[in-house]
Amino acid sequence: MADGQSFKQIMKNIRIIPRLDIKGPNLVKGIHLEGLRVLGKPEQYAKYYYETGADELIYMDIVASLYGRNSLLNIIEKTAREIFIPLTVGGGLRTIADINNVLRAGADKVAINTAAIRNPAFIKEAANRFGSSTILISIEAIKQSDGLYYAFTDNGREYTGKEVVAWAKEAASFGAGEILLTCVDNEGAGFGYDSNLVRQVSEAVNIPVIACGGAGKPEDLAKVIGEGKADAVCLSSMLHYDYIEHHKVEGDFSAEGNIEFLKSREIFKKIKSTDLKTIKTFLFDAGICCRHELSANLMRAI
Repeated sequence: MADGQSFKQIMKNIRIIPRLDIKGPNLVKGIHLEGLRVLGKPEQYAKYYYETGADELIYMDIVASLYGRNSLLNIIEKTAREIFIPLTVGGGLRTIADINNVLRAGADKVAINTAAIRNPAFIKEAANRFGSSTILISIEAIKQSDGLYYAFTDNGREYTGKEVVAWAKEAASFGAGEILLTCVDNEGAGFGYDSNLVRQVSEAVNIPVIACGGAGKPEDLAKVIGEGKADAVCLSSMLHYDYIEHHKVEGDFSAEGNIEFLKSREIFKKIKSTDLKTIKTFLFDAGICCRHELSANLMRAI
């Protein structure tokens, strides 16, 4: 090792987590959680990400708030039969029964937003029932004119009045096991994570923080890990666009919403489509430890 800092970086294993936003039976992607475009079937993407090195997966039912329930049970069951890494499911989980249903379907963790905002004691109830490691609190953060970040629900549409750092500390105190922190301002735009936001939350809580929203190139991941002190990075556009460029997207989507992107395959220019192996090699070369064959070889040599 060159120095103590290098050793510390290698010993802290950063997780790389693809996020799959789902509407009905389809994988979708938008910008700032809006303008959703159909990309294909989530099971196809999930299997590929598992096979190419994803550490975990996150499934978000992004229209669950419209129906008051999570509608992913069938998709979760299909995915759980083919992948063997932790699967987090979020969207529309309002009760202990809701959480129990998605866990029984094959999820390993759940992400809660609206229900926790409305009743923070629900976090404690869920953590006591299923274990803190099972309960993630999803925070959709939007920066205000005064420079502070506030938490929103319903894909960044509903203002809650809760300042993000204070809310993260409260959620941790009630037993949350992790924070999934999405910067709505940056989400899908490709100009990087909000490292300032991530650092504020990471320094305020003693539980892992997953940075989400804004990745456009591998350097963005390295920056939010280094400057933002993220424990894990969640990304979607870079990986989804890479999949579309190199794989045939199977299925008939003619009656399923906005499919213009699938027909044109014109990649958003601010985002560098990249696969997981390339991302992990870049991070390893930058001195950031992640689950990677080179990292495993190095650890055996220590």
